Amino acid sequence: MSYPGPRAHPMKNLVTRSLNSASQALGTRDPMPYVGDLIERTFYLPDDDISYANNRLTPGAVPYEPSFSESEPHTLRFTIEPLGPNASPVARRDEATREMRRLIQPVFGRDALRWFDSRSEEWRGFGGMSWMNFGAWFGSAFDEDGLYAAKIYYELLPSQIDALSPTLADLTRRVMAEMPTLMPIFTSIGCKRDSGSQRVTFLHRGALAVSALGPLMNRLGIGHQLPSLMRIVGVALGGRFELPAGGVLIGIRETPDGVELKLEILLAAIPDLPSRFLDLIKLGLAERPRQLLALSRWLEAFGVDDVGQQGHFSVLSLRVTPTTQARISLYVRPIEFEMREAIEEAQSRQ
Repeated sequence: MSYPGPRAHPMKNLVTRSLNSASQALGTRDPMPYVGDLIERTFYLPDDDISYANNRLTPGAVPYEPSFSESEPHTLRFTIEPLGPNASPVARRDEATREMRRLIQPVFGRDALRWFDSRSEEWRGFGGMSWMNFGAWFGSAFDEDGLYAAKIYYELLPSQIDALSPTLADLTRRVMAEMPTLMPIFTSIGCKRDSGSQRVTFLHRGALAVSALGPLMNRLGIGHQLPSLMRIVGVALGGRFELPAGGVLIGIRETPDGVELKLEILLAAIPDLPSRFLDLIKLGLAERPRQLLALSRWLEAFGVDDVGQQGHFSVLSLRVTPTTQARISLYVRPIEFEMREAIEEAQSRQ
């Protein structure tokens, strides 16, 4: 007779501990009173259940992705794929939409809810059952006063561009006309305490030399920011300026200062990511000591401050506007949420 091994705990315990620890380290409000029920419904399976690895947000890991933003350095931000591995895309879309509506009105007010409903109407309806892949993702951010922002990511078909606001739809068409290699794949709608914004994100088909963004950026009135974009890419990637196929997303949105372009580099697609990637990121921030200190604090909050135990950095994104040089965001999969060992163990049993 063999004795049973230790019983696995629900994944929600691991996620909750991560968020509680990070909120204390960063000095933010505890997120759980706001999103605890969603965490409960999403991470209810055991923490060694490898089905969590089969997701579109963080493939191969648990669908929980904290991120650091240089523009919002003191917030606790994270994105999840709602409802767990067995949920349908439609169920995830509906769940994320309900969470947005549930949080927006009491925290941000009725005007914010009306704005969100008008922007999301096309994506929260009854359509999309046959073509959706992941349905929706849900993001939130917290500061010392509580919920700072909520965001939803909806899948986007080219045929839905007309459902965007007239100015964003026009901007999207101009971007696609300038760079036909860009294909829209999702739109994100975010609400903060005093403002809302919507972004369209494109997949770049094929490899991309970062300098090839010049004509598009010139057309959008941000061409003068290309050098700052290339400088950070070059430093972070050890002199690499060509990004491989499947490794580039481009986001665009309108801001009070003009068009913002967001370059997202999917780091898993980079075949020769420098072993000192984290040090190089910090080097890129050397001229901005406040942001560098904030990044170090954030990395420590999520247990990835040790260069030898970096966790899995999933995305490096850079944003520019007409008045702002490139600012970084860094998305991470903390080590304890990687499923590689559990997957290998399960395969060895077969």
